[in-house]
Amino acid sequence: MKIQNILINHMQTPLGFDLADLRISFELVDTQKTVIEKQLSLIVDNQAVYTTGWTPFPVNWFDVDLGLEPRTRYQVVVSVRTPDDDTQVDAISWFETGKMTESFAGEWITSTAAHQNTIFTKTFTIAQADPQARLYLTGLGVYEAYLDDRKIGSEFLAPGITAYDQLVQVQTYDVGSMLTPGRHTLSVSVGDGWYMGNYGFDGGKDCIYGTQQMIIGELHSNGTVIKTDATWETAAGKITKSAIYYGEDLDDTRQLIDWAPAITVAADKKRLQDRLSLPLVAHGQLAVQKIIHTPAGETVLDFGQNQAGWMTFYNREAAGTKLTFEAGEILQHGNFYRGNLREARAAFTYVSNGQEKWVRPHFTYFGYRYIRVTGNTQALRPDDFKAVVLYSDMRPTGSITTSNKKANRLFENIQWGQKSNFFDVPTDCPQRDERLGWTGDANIFSNTAAFNMDVYAFFKKYARDMAIEQRTHQGMVTMYAPAMGNHDGGAAVWGDAATIIPWNMYQTYGDPAILKQNYGSMKAWVDWITQHTTTANLWTGGFQFGDWIALDGENPALPTGKTDEDFIASVYYHYSAQLVGRTARLLGHQADAEKYLALADTIKRAIQAEYVTITGRLALDTQTAYALALYFDLVPQAQRKRVTHDLVARLHKDDDHLKTGFVGTPFICQVLSANGEHKLAMKLFMNQDFPSWLYAVNMGTTTVWERWNSVLADGTMNPDGMNSLNHYSIGAIMEWAYHNLLGIAAHDPGYQQVTLAPRFDYRLNQISGHFDSPYGRLAVQYQIETDWKHTIRLSITVPVGMTVNVKLPRSAGQVIFINETPITGKIMLTTGIYQLSYVPTKDYIERYSLTTPVAAIMANAELVSAIDAISSALHFFKDPNNVQNLGKMDLPTLDNLLPFINIPQNEMQSIAQVLKTTPIPMTR
Repeated sequence: MKIQNILINHMQTPLGFDLADLRISFELVDTQKTVIEKQLSLIVDNQAVYTTGWTPFPVNWFDVDLGLEPRTRYQVVVSVRTPDDDTQVDAISWFETGKMTESFAGEWITSTAAHQNTIFTKTFTIAQADPQARLYLTGLGVYEAYLDDRKIGSEFLAPGITAYDQLVQVQTYDVGSMLTPGRHTLSVSVGDGWYMGNYGFDGGKDCIYGTQQMIIGELHSNGTVIKTDATWETAAGKITKSAIYYGEDLDDTRQLIDWAPAITVAADKKRLQDRLSLPLVAHGQLAVQKIIHTPAGETVLDFGQNQAGWMTFYNREAAGTKLTFEAGEILQHGNFYRGNLREARAAFTYVSNGQEKWVRPHFTYFGYRYIRVTGNTQALRPDDFKAVVLYSDMRPTGSITTSNKKANRLFENIQWGQKSNFFDVPTDCPQRDERLGWTGDANIFSNTAAFNMDVYAFFKKYARDMAIEQRTHQGMVTMYAPAMGNHDGGAAVWGDAATIIPWNMYQTYGDPAILKQNYGSMKAWVDWITQHTTTANLWTGGFQFGDWIALDGENPALPTGKTDEDFIASVYYHYSAQLVGRTARLLGHQADAEKYLALADTIKRAIQAEYVTITGRLALDTQTAYALALYFDLVPQAQRKRVTHDLVARLHKDDDHLKTGFVGTPFICQVLSANGEHKLAMKLFMNQDFPSWLYAVNMGTTTVWERWNSVLADGTMNPDGMNSLNHYSIGAIMEWAYHNLLGIAAHDPGYQQVTLAPRFDYRLNQISGHFDSPYGRLAVQYQIETDWKHTIRLSITVPVGMTVNVKLPRSAGQVIFINETPITGKIMLTTGIYQLSYVPTKDYIERYSLTTPVAAIMANAELVSAIDAISSALHFFKDPNNVQNLGKMDLPTLDNLLPFINIPQNEMQSIAQVLKTTPIPMTR
């Protein structure tokens, strides 16, 4: 029996974080015991200050009701025991509080002159070592701290991005090992960052939150405090210009001269708070895959993977040499391209001082795969360059691998998109002049995000960002948060992030702290809609994004799609009201629960009256409208079959291809699979031509695009613009994959009870994956055998404390073997590793038909030969000119073309017989 992964507010050993609503959780492994008790003790200076006593497991968390003290380390002792044999196991961790509400003795300080890079420095003497020495520090804009020229801490771009006029986060650093007795110099280097640099939508703005770079801090050691005050000195640093979009210019030949005393600033200290932001840290490095010499005569480094961060290089150039590194995502006609970055300069220049050393930017970051290098006088060496991948410090929790390489690459692309954009806030893109915390993108992707990584703490901070903007906008949710001075907002889906993200996080992690933190804001959002709608019980009027970038819009110039905007808005008005009601009930606010649940029911009836006929026909004939009606349960159970039928008919009219935008895409496959149309959902997922998820994979992308066709089939950029090649929104399909391919179909909040119901399909006959739940790793692996029985074999790993209800399709009346023991009836699994096998009542082999795309038939040489022996039907498709004129790569089908190529009826029947008896081989 072993305890592992002790988390404090979903973080490991947090130092200086805001620890309101303290929850301590753990995982238990290596035991088959079913009757277990747990206990938590908190210890300060070898004295127990809190204990729970023994409480029942499988609840694997403790909600701690203890008034924490500032600047205090708490030792965490988690114990478990088995009462039957009195076996006890202990595990130890810790957390440490920051300043909390303790007042700052340090003062805000700045420089007498405006610098692009301000260096603050203080020299002091330490009489004796102090292993407990701590530095409490923050800055405006972004900073790095150094002790005797050694960087303090592993994070970058601190203090992160917030509405700095409302919240400035304080970082706590353990400097005990760095402070030896003697003389030391503490220095802080500051750049404009998000605080002062040009930033924001539509060209950006300068100095959104302020005009002075500042810091405030305290170094506590041996009972003394070295604080920021007028005794510090300042000077201009070596960075001559930096900003998030601009990049950075670093001149290593500059000397730090003209030192001047710092001046104190009477800035508000009340906005100082212990951090919520997870630190931005390096998650490995990527090597140069190729040095490209383009047709235009450029030298370009290809790192092989689009990602976010910066490039570091080993300088070998002589003093005075100026190197320029420009970031880009794609090549065009073999040449370096950056047109999709719009106004973002996205470059790093370096003037060498002649020293051989590793060099990097400090106060910016880039989204890129390619780097164009100019100014070098020596041949470039691949080993001299590394791409440092930066994103918020989140541990990976999920993955899926299938028998199809393209599907696997798609899942990798989705995860890379998340890594690239979970950059303190969930940004829309990491490369161009935007990189904003768009609420709608975060909303629709939040469940996928929680499968891929542990994002509770990340979203808790972002939820506070949204709440801060709501307080200054009378309950309205801004389009992005922090709003960076932009007052636009109040749109459905985007604004509903205020209710949906906290609720989704509670559902995954079982911790209501994010609901408690944002309950008032959740209510305020629904109340704002109620006050601003022009129609009672429906949400009408005002600006809406609609089904953003949908392909079914009647006006190609408008990206809002064909689905009625008022319908979308009203659906989300209903859902947000429902979530507020559920949250109120959960938190014990009974009057609010009744009020908002009643409101949700009233809105639902109004939607039905306006958009649904008595027979269940939806007034809107779009893929997104049908998907929303089914997903949000807006039609009675008896009418779901009608709506599903109409959705399928709509898809057939659209050649079984997507027309959905940001709103419909997350749900289209989910509602198909949930309503008996998983085969069609799989077809949408496996489509490879535009528009589809695998279209971009076929185009060689390593991340997810903003548009379905940000790159056209000929490899050129979409001329319509708005072509980020590193978004994550349409990557929300991975939630469907976790639910339906891997099979994690349902769960209670926190994953103590799970329903595992994989939906099998021969196109993906092998799948393995896992999700690291709050109880530990739930792993699933299965394959459809090619034996004559088409046996399905599964391996399921269930962590301690979780109970899994397994539902296997096509298993009614069949014997299921679990670890070689035959059983019938309900399958409930607890802790352990299980091998299951059974023969389905109907096999999952797919066979050809007249409706199979011709491209798939032509790819099977044996099948083509068999058909050629019967008829000349395929001769037409062997002519490259004919195929080219047909358009889409997997259309047409034989059934809609055979009548036009004069094939006799008897030959057509023979072809159909050959097709239906031929299994479709698996693609890899």
